[in-house]
Amino acid sequence: MTTEPAHGAADEPTKDPDSRGVPLVPVLLALTVVSGLIDAVSYLGLGNVFTANMTGNVVVLGFAAAGAPGFSVPHTATSLGCFLAGAAVGGRVARRLGTGSRRTWTRTTLAAEAALVGISAAVAFAAPDHAPVTVYSVIALTAFAMGLRNATVRKLGVADLTTTVLTMTLTGLASDSRAGGGAGMRSPRRTASVVAMVVGAAVGAWLVLHHGIAVPLLVGAVVVAALALTASGRE
Repeated sequence: MTTEPAHGAADEPTKDPDSRGVPLVPVLLALTVVSGLIDAVSYLGLGNVFTANMTGNVVVLGFAAAGAPGFSVPHTATSLGCFLAGAAVGGRVARRLGTGSRRTWTRTTLAAEAALVGISAAVAFAAPDHAPVTVYSVIALTAFAMGLRNATVRKLGVADLTTTVLTMTLTGLASDSRAGGGAGMRSPRRTASVVAMVVGAAVGAWLVLHHGIAVPLLVGAVVVAALALTASGRE
């Protein structure tokens, strides 16, 4: 006597909840665009300081410490300090949420980033661009948000998509290319990352020059909020 297999939910393949939503590669490319926006705001609108690109910021701190005109030690130190604080919080969040659903963890940190950038946009709309409260608030909020995001992206470990730094991406693009004796296997992703940063910086610069810092901050917040609602936990 044979028995027929049970029908119903048991027959359906188990779907991984982390796979629902937009894959991480396009999400991280979109975040790279936002990084370009943020650095356009900070560098062009807040006095030659970076809040996403800390490599550049360390160099800027050296310029400011040497007394080079147009650079500020307090602005740069604020950015570095808040970035490190955000990264420390991001590390704690990763340790608490990173062992569970990557989708939940990713969306939670992106929601926090969207909120921080959104608050910085609100501050910029409420007060003049060059008011000290605006400058320091936007530097602190966006640097903290970028630190939080960088800690998360680092733990996610998606190759060649750091979202804020391109030095190693460009190095890999050249050294692993056919011209460098490699196979060029990751060239499309690396090229897309570079293009995303350039696009974000160009759009951000245009918005800063024509509309001030509040509008690009609002655009960045809206983009990150959309990603927080749609990101998956898979590449």
